[in-house]
Amino acid sequence: MKSGIALFTAVLAGFAAPLVAAPGSAPLVIAHRGDSANLPEHTLAAYALAIAKGADFIEPDLVPTRDGHLVARHENEIGGTTNVADHAEFADRRTSKIIDGQRVEGWFTEDFTLAELKRLRTRERLPELRPGNSLFDGEEPIPTLEEILALVEQAGRPVGLYIETKHPSYFRSIGLPVEERLLQILASAGLDDEDAPVFLQSFEVGNLQRLRPQTDLRLVQLASAEGGPADRTDLRYADMLTPDGLAEVATYADGVGVEKNLVIPRDAEGRLLAPTTLVDDAHHAGLVIHAWTFRPENAFLPADYRSEGFPGARGRACEEIRTFLVTGLDGVFSDSVEDAVSARANRC
Repeated sequence: MKSGIALFTAVLAGFAAPLVAAPGSAPLVIAHRGDSANLPEHTLAAYALAIAKGADFIEPDLVPTRDGHLVARHENEIGGTTNVADHAEFADRRTSKIIDGQRVEGWFTEDFTLAELKRLRTRERLPELRPGNSLFDGEEPIPTLEEILALVEQAGRPVGLYIETKHPSYFRSIGLPVEERLLQILASAGLDDEDAPVFLQSFEVGNLQRLRPQTDLRLVQLASAEGGPADRTDLRYADMLTPDGLAEVATYADGVGVEKNLVIPRDAEGRLLAPTTLVDDAHHAGLVIHAWTFRPENAFLPADYRSEGFPGARGRACEEIRTFLVTGLDGVFSDSVEDAVSARANRC
């Protein structure tokens, strides 16, 4: 079996010419946690494969270690995405915590040093839907932000970073603030001005407002179809995405990253309805708008684009993305870079 990095090298050889324009062009193809439909998410191999396939940006989610390093994991709880449960020496680290008002059990990055985390190996988060990815379980270590920066630097073409700070209020409350360390690392890499191919995103409001006077990098307010920011119990995402709400977001952010059903809703049978006015409303407020998350499996696709077969079977994701791009979106977060690149080029 080829390792993830070996697979990347083989695929890269088949993409001798860049498939897409440089970062900053629209619509952007943002590799959601790397090319995570084809390799376990948030690994150097998944990011490298995304770059090889033509992503404009790769998206690392960052969480801190006990000794202040920033590593890429979708959540600080790592029981489902690493082999930590197989390490008897870490059995006593399993615990329960309240994070953003929810009780979570497992193992948490903030309870490990970087050296300890480097003893672990990653695994596929959705093995029931992506059994092929599980073939790479146990191969890749958890990457640091510095390692991701080094990978991008070696890409041979411009590739941007679309970074999410996870649970920033929680981490600040336990003495592990992410924002200042993140800006320091980016500045050391020369990525600290408005022209840098970097977006910083968050589901919270306060940390984006804190970042605004500290950086010229582009900031993005994330929003789900339900609920509201963990740090602002007085706000709902639905209210933030009204014309008045978007005008307020524009005082501290440059864009919004929204759940795709907010752009084109679905009916009770899972079929797409008419687009909402959200794209136009965001543009009227002076904001770019990117939608998440486009995934190729039937379990995630609208009924219009599903194939026959089980939930993990792949449907017509390229056509779905193309339908959404027609609304005027400035970018899409996709688990399958190839589908997004093809959709942008109208090659479905």
